[in-house]
Amino acid sequence: MTSPGQSTRSTAPVFVVGCPRSGTTLLYDMLLSAGGFAVYLAESNVFNLLVPRFGNPGVESSRRRLLDVWLQTKLFRAGHIDPTSLRSRLEAECHNAGDFLSIFMDEICRKQEVGRWADNSPEEMLYLPLIKHLFPTALVVHIIRDGRDTAASLHKQGWIRPLPGDSRLIASGLYWEWIVRKGRTYGKALGEDYTELHFEDLIARPKEILAELGRFLEHDLDYDRIQQAGIGSVGQPNTSFPLESKKAGFSPIGRWKRTFSASELAEFEGAVGPYLQELGYETSSGVDPKQSSKPARKCALYRRYFDTKIWVKSTWLYRTYYRLLDKNLNISRINYIVMADDVTPPPVRLPLTSDSNLGKSG
Repeated sequence: MTSPGQSTRSTAPVFVVGCPRSGTTLLYDMLLSAGGFAVYLAESNVFNLLVPRFGNPGVESSRRRLLDVWLQTKLFRAGHIDPTSLRSRLEAECHNAGDFLSIFMDEICRKQEVGRWADNSPEEMLYLPLIKHLFPTALVVHIIRDGRDTAASLHKQGWIRPLPGDSRLIASGLYWEWIVRKGRTYGKALGEDYTELHFEDLIARPKEILAELGRFLEHDLDYDRIQQAGIGSVGQPNTSFPLESKKAGFSPIGRWKRTFSASELAEFEGAVGPYLQELGYETSSGVDPKQSSKPARKCALYRRYFDTKIWVKSTWLYRTYYRLLDKNLNISRINYIVMADDVTPPPVRLPLTSDSNLGKSG
């Protein structure tokens, strides 16, 4: 609830989105470390995983199936709240996916005595029109990272399945371009409620970037406080290259220079080089993608491939498969794929400074 003298924007929910492995978790944890946000060390996955698998939680039968599974997963346990109270509210007040997420986060806010929440589920970017419809005051922060570093991390994780005969690394780069384009298209339709920032700028100039973001969110993102609290990946890097993170001088920027071979770089920039340049990243292989129609054909093929996968998730057959799946298997599959810390309790919150400091970075 907004207090007297407080703007709606200063209490609006915040959605941190971006291509997976682009720094969404770091940015989200920075928001939590700043104070004033509910600490939920997980990606909710409501729109991109739970709803596609279980259906609209506003429908009683769908909600019952969802709760039977979700309440036994890390996604719920990471909230550290009473399931009885939550279930009662969901039964009485949940009419759609937005209500489901809002009620869950409101319960976390109530327990932690804070007035605002944020959500970090990178692929929610694909559902921004629906999210904005369900949360009219929502603010969206899209973090963009060099596609070469993002693809190197996605490749290391093995998350993107290439088409037969193709390289997983190139498929990861094409996925990066596809989802970032989608997010920017949807985001620009949101007007002043959408902003973009680059991961590299956040790492190189954190005080300045956080100050700008603080003004957008109308929230005090004090860099010194964030460093002191050190929640989640602020204190412990969330990296696909854990051995590197232990070395002196560790930097997540420009890793592609050490991991790409010359031929991989040429093929990669031949496929997504123009979009890298459009986003302000310099290419270095000397390949001109305009000289060949092969990258254009491959890009078009992968766009259809990724679009089809998202469409399949919206079908009745997809939901039916998961409805027929054994409950315990459903639970274990969700726990396996989601990012959630259901062990670490919420830390003691640092007090926020006065409203006069909103948007300042110390």
